[in-house]
Amino acid sequence: MIWRDFEAAAPALAELGRARFERSGVAVLATLRRDGSPRISPVEPHVVLGHLLFGIMRSMKRHDLLQDPRSAIHSAISDPNGSDGEFKVHGRAELIVDPLIRDGDYEAWWRAFPAEASDVFSMDIESVAFLRWDFKRAELAVESWSVEHGLRKSRRPYP
Repeated sequence: MIWRDFEAAAPALAELGRARFERSGVAVLATLRRDGSPRISPVEPHVVLGHLLFGIMRSMKRHDLLQDPRSAIHSAISDPNGSDGEFKVHGRAELIVDPLIRDGDYEAWWRAFPAEASDVFSMDIESVAFLRWDFKRAELAVESWSVEHGLRKSRRPYP
């Protein structure tokens, strides 16, 4: 499902994610290489016309996604304790060919280049999680959402 539908299903969780993406302007994209090993790369996520978009120059991560669209986007972490929380989106990257969606955000870096210089992908969201660490209580709070299970919240101790 696209971001707009996720946002309708879990608005508070979507707002946490959007705030993390907008605050830093960068996230980490995880893809699968041809041999099945992981690749992580920085991307700039943009919520545009209800889609979670990210652009990729002609690179190996582009080949990864065209070969196997399974991927994840993880918000930037600003300190060793992850005090801002961690926002994770899992799903499948879909190549955007519609110029109205691709060019819907005038702030996106890919607009400064010819269309053939980069590809823009939308995340087809399958699940999302927001993790917040409470070091004083030695507790991890997890708010998650998935197509299969809907919204869930849990707290658990950690060593």
